[in-house]
Amino acid sequence: MRYLGNKDSIVPAIIDLLDRKGLLDKKYSFFDAFCGTGSVSNALKEYYNLTVNDNLLLASTYCAGRLFANQCTFKNLNFDPIEYFNNSRCTSTGFFSLNYAPELSNRMYFSDYNAGRIDYFRETIELWKDTKKINSCEYFFLLACLLESVSKVANIAGVYGAFLKTWDPRAIKPIKFISVDFSNTNSKNRIDVYNENLHDIVDKIDCDIIYLDPPYTKNKYSVQYHLLETLIRNDKPELKGITGTRDLSWVSQKWSTPYDVEIEFEYTIAKTKAKHILFSYSSDGLMSKEYILNVLKRHCKKESIDFLEIPYKKYRNYKTETTDMHFEYLFYAEKLEEADVSYYCPLNYMGGKTNIIHHIKPYLEGKKKLFDIMGGGFNVGINSTDIKNVFYNDINFIVKDILTMFLVWDTKSLLSKIDKIIKLYSLEKKGKNSYLLLRSDYNNKYRFQDDYTIFLYTMLLYGFQQQLRFNSNYEFNNPIGESGYNESIKEKIVSFSRKIKELNIELTSLDYYDLIDAIDSDSLVYIDPPYLITLGSYNDGKRGFNGWNTSEELRLISFIDKIKSRGCRIVLSNMLEYKGNVNICLQDWVKINNPIVKHINVRGRNEVLIIYETNIPH
Repeated sequence: MRYLGNKDSIVPAIIDLLDRKGLLDKKYSFFDAFCGTGSVSNALKEYYNLTVNDNLLLASTYCAGRLFANQCTFKNLNFDPIEYFNNSRCTSTGFFSLNYAPELSNRMYFSDYNAGRIDYFRETIELWKDTKKINSCEYFFLLACLLESVSKVANIAGVYGAFLKTWDPRAIKPIKFISVDFSNTNSKNRIDVYNENLHDIVDKIDCDIIYLDPPYTKNKYSVQYHLLETLIRNDKPELKGITGTRDLSWVSQKWSTPYDVEIEFEYTIAKTKAKHILFSYSSDGLMSKEYILNVLKRHCKKESIDFLEIPYKKYRNYKTETTDMHFEYLFYAEKLEEADVSYYCPLNYMGGKTNIIHHIKPYLEGKKKLFDIMGGGFNVGINSTDIKNVFYNDINFIVKDILTMFLVWDTKSLLSKIDKIIKLYSLEKKGKNSYLLLRSDYNNKYRFQDDYTIFLYTMLLYGFQQQLRFNSNYEFNNPIGESGYNESIKEKIVSFSRKIKELNIELTSLDYYDLIDAIDSDSLVYIDPPYLITLGSYNDGKRGFNGWNTSEELRLISFIDKIKSRGCRIVLSNMLEYKGNVNICLQDWVKINNPIVKHINVRGRNEVLIIYETNIPH
């Protein structure tokens, strides 16, 4: 059957890749999540227990028909249905005659005779199923054969979005009922068939390998194949327009929609239970190769990622034929356990714990509440795994507002707005004039708007070291930098926005002393203050907020002394020594209280992680 994006041509490359990874002879379960016409599943059914899915019933039915073909004996029917149909000349005036042929509808999808034959085939197959003359496997097979037969006489250019205004010679030939192509391999492996939007089931399907072959472009399969969907559903829907399309609102179009596709891909990789990921895409696709790789690097073992580019010529039409090289992409990766995945804030906030989060994560469990009281960019709190309630706090209300934006904004709207601002101001790396224009507009008008954070955040991406820097009136004054928006940042936005929305989180901008009454024995308090003895720019008091000094350090230590008796766990990031300077205040507290002190070397600096809990030996 003619079907956009079928994988007949790259099946050998897929099998070879699975073989090189040692995955062919393990009796694994294989989830073909966008099965289409089943080219991949049909080739692999001897190796795996299969789960096939497609959000179009026509596709999952066609695929299932190929997979079940060898099991069809038609014992109860007691004759060959293909011969039976071809020996008959019966027609019926059913839904296709009424709506897709010229005599009764003016639509020229099929000749009147062929439409009548299609109605007869469909009604007869349904009758055989209802009277139990065929079983479910035989039902799938015959419907697949019907789809194959219909595709040979459809008066279309390739898809069913519209019919031709003149008859294609093949469309006026009498339809023949022909068998669908299938593998003759006799397999006893299990086959499960789904017809769902992948988003709704990806976290429920137990499988060892997931194969993803989503739509690549804005072409919506539900529109392009609406007629075949109606044929299989047999539900006689209300049709509209010249082309006779049906309501397909239940079919997700997100994989064919800019921004949505990036969000869906990240969600799918994050939520699948599969250990091994196989992904087909195209150089002509909506997602970039860089974005795909960034998602895989977050959720998979980096050393496991394999990537193939398979060249092919793409024919546009007779006017735009091109010899430009295009590529079919084939990615493989071994997925990490969720506990080993780290998320990072897309705000490059000074002092973020991206380099040491793996040292901190073991202590972010075992409690019901997390208080990230100097949360900054929230790189620690976002990585808490089994904590029910998260309380983020930072005295810098602007940082809190930016995080609130990631929490409450729809991620698609966020990505779209960033692109619109970049386009509006022609922002680019080292583009000083456009950057200064945006900065001026931000200071003069945007910062007074409810949605000020999106303008500020977009501007930050192009600023010097992406610093949040303001004068005493909270006017942004950071100069132009050498960075800009890219696919890596986009991936951080998508993954961070999803993760923060999954948390039961409260964001505040309070003095941390105001949180004391909420802290109890079920609490984990993470503290990441400015480091007293370093030269961090946030220490200097020139960023629109107070700096950090010995008085502030002593006040924090007093706070720790007040909460430590409550049975909470206290985790503190800091430095005891740096370039000959010693944090005497903190060092004295450590000597008195004897907490666990873990030394962590970060780019030549000796940071410490201090853990105090009353029921832990010190």
